[in-house]
Amino acid sequence: MLTAGALVPVGYVVHAAIAMGWTEIATLVIRPKVGELLVNTALLVVIGVPAAVVLGVGAAWLVERTALPARRVFAVAFAAPLAIPAFVASYGWASAIPSINGLWGGLLVAVLAYFPLVYLPAMAAIRGLDPALEESARALGLGSWMVFFRVVLPQLRLAVLGGALIVALHLLSEYGAFAFLRFDTFTTAIVVAYQATFAGPNAAALGIVLVLLCLVLLGAESLARGRSRYARVGGGSPHPPARLALGRASWLAVTASIALLAAAIVVPLASVVRWLLRADAAEFGALASATGQTFGLAVAGALCAVLVALPIAWLSVRHSGRLARALEGAAYLASSLPAIIVALALVGTTLAVAPALYQTAFTVVAAYVVIFLPRALVPLRAGLAQVPESLEEAARSLGVAPFRARLRVTLPLLLPAIGAGAALVALGAANELTATLLLAPTGTRTVATSFWSAASSLDYPAAAPYALVLMLLSIPAVALMFAHATGRSLR
Repeated sequence: MLTAGALVPVGYVVHAAIAMGWTEIATLVIRPKVGELLVNTALLVVIGVPAAVVLGVGAAWLVERTALPARRVFAVAFAAPLAIPAFVASYGWASAIPSINGLWGGLLVAVLAYFPLVYLPAMAAIRGLDPALEESARALGLGSWMVFFRVVLPQLRLAVLGGALIVALHLLSEYGAFAFLRFDTFTTAIVVAYQATFAGPNAAALGIVLVLLCLVLLGAESLARGRSRYARVGGGSPHPPARLALGRASWLAVTASIALLAAAIVVPLASVVRWLLRADAAEFGALASATGQTFGLAVAGALCAVLVALPIAWLSVRHSGRLARALEGAAYLASSLPAIIVALALVGTTLAVAPALYQTAFTVVAAYVVIFLPRALVPLRAGLAQVPESLEEAARSLGVAPFRARLRVTLPLLLPAIGAGAALVALGAANELTATLLLAPTGTRTVATSFWSAASSLDYPAAAPYALVLMLLSIPAVALMFAHATGRSLR
């Protein structure tokens, strides 16, 4: 039942396609404007994903395998751009350079905002590699670059492909950053079509194309991943890896790293601070109300996502089988759809089935659950896998009922995983823009929607306090992601 609810967006797309029929879909899709949107979106993915991969893998390799000066500082700093939502970064760049727009402006902002999504899994994968393989390659006469390309990079394939897929899905679903920079993609066009026709056929047709693009990306990632295995037997080499001395290239690596971080962090942050100093004191009063509403919706979304994810994670770990894999896969499939599709699906479903729920907090929370369910599912699944079943069996052997044994033995051990999953969902929900704009009840002002209202009206000083709060809210989530990626303190 819970998974069926998460699959509402998938059902919406299928129903829309069947209801419209091929003739009407072709009429709405096969036209010059849609061709322009397809070219823009394809270029965004084809150029943006490789650029994010190069920056992410390069940064991970620098901090993990080279003697980069101040590498501990850079290791943390390279993850910091995730604390700045993409639409806040576009606000910072557009207010600093008003002429920035179009494809290259969108690529600049998006790649700088999303390359840490490749950097973190790549860094975690590099840390897990056996340095003996690299030492053997060097002993056979391979130079440092050949060792990287022939030994290190092939073992990063799963991590890089996973990060690249996440970046690609973000590029497809991003609205605020590209709308702010006046760059048209399928997502921005769907929002405009929805606002013009109230979820009419044009928005549905564009949504079908966007979903097909998502499915193409998921299939391409699955094919590229293949069936290779990269696990090592045993603990590997017990000593830390030898770090490559950069020599004269040290200054170049440091300069490039500083330039990357300045573009990704300093420019947006400097713009926020500059406009914050000009903000009216009245804006801070409205900020308190928006923060309170954001907190309420985010906490509700986090609690509901954990409640939905817990039985799925339980089945996946304790009763693994086809049904468990199908339920888990359905949750990931639904969450891979852009937020605009999730919002449109909930609009259509609530109006058709339960009109009283339209534009209520219920639909907003439901959208957060669908969009961010994997953020709760992954930590819960990992936490359950680390709790031995033998502890529950021991409690039951002492006469404790199975349900009480789980509450008294398993649940306390699972609390850290529950907290991590809830925190990630809550912070994602606090920064969510597209679905909140479409679904929030009349009069609701979250921090993200308040920021967007001011920024889209070019009232930069009024938007600055909300931008600062959005960044502050994101810091704990980034810290959790960094801790998960490193697994231990930097050496």
